[in-house]
Amino acid sequence: DELGWYTTLTSLSLQTLLSERGGLTLLSEKVGQLMDWTGRRAVIRMNGEKFRRFVKAPPRNYSVVIMFTALQPQRQCGVCKQADDEYQILANSWRYSTAFTNKVFFATVDFDEGSDVFQMLNMNSAPSFIHFPAKGKPKKSDSYELQVRGFAAEQLARWVGDRTDVQIRVIRPPNYAGPLMLGFLLAVIGGLAYLRRNNLEFLYNKNVWAFSALCFCLIMTSGQMWNHIRGPPYAHKNPTTGQVSYIHGSSQAQFVAETHIVLLFNSAVTMGMVLLHEAATSDMDIGKRKIMCVAGIGLVMLFFSWLLSIFRAKYHGYPYSFLLS
Repeated sequence: DELGWYTTLTSLSLQTLLSERGGLTLLSEKVGQLMDWTGRRAVIRMNGEKFRRFVKAPPRNYSVVIMFTALQPQRQCGVCKQADDEYQILANSWRYSTAFTNKVFFATVDFDEGSDVFQMLNMNSAPSFIHFPAKGKPKKSDSYELQVRGFAAEQLARWVGDRTDVQIRVIRPPNYAGPLMLGFLLAVIGGLAYLRRNNLEFLYNKNVWAFSALCFCLIMTSGQMWNHIRGPPYAHKNPTTGQVSYIHGSSQAQFVAETHIVLLFNSAVTMGMVLLHEAATSDMDIGKRKIMCVAGIGLVMLFFSWLLSIFRAKYHGYPYSFLLS
């Protein structure tokens, strides 16, 4: 009996040892393959088979950040292309960093190449980002809040750092468009000032400065600075229904198109106020002043009502409305 028990125990130990060695060999092969792919491209393209083998199936001692997207032209997902550009910047910043290790890998799954993965994860929108940790299943915090945080590479890097403790310093390729446009604008202004060097009265025109200050205030209050910091998508298109949303449904986020709409509405309300002021103070004949007054009232009432409607759509439960419910 003791000999049989010893033989059984030895056999089990041997099987365990062989299993562990087999697991280590398989893990080494998977990491080696991922490192090879990353050496060629910072973002690994995955289909259903690769996803099941390298992400879902054990063993795995590495994290995988996956962008689920729809980049094919027939999908008409402009946001996917913008998000992919930022994702590529993030992945390349990690790939060519001196701190690069095999602790985390970046990959993409395109809907047309891995629709079975979308079905497996019950996903019906793109782009989306999910972190698959080295151990266990993804938690709620492993899904990136794209609508709230935007898809700028810096925001993605902070999220990856929170989930993996891997800090990535985002390095963007040089972009000379901004300095060139600024230089061109300054050259145009300087050229105009030079051509009118004998008549610079326009620099002392109050209307010119008032219009410039008003444009600056409208741009800033519409949310352009938030867009610059967060990098939100222009709009959101549901890949299942094809419906495009230009107004974000949450008060914690916005789309770029939304800021353009708000800028237009604020400008219209301002124009209405200016018309009312001119109708009350100008020396024009009474008929023209009446027309300006009616137009001013109409602009203020209509566009202020639309502004309130947008506010109600974002702040659910807001009780007040005007003209439009």
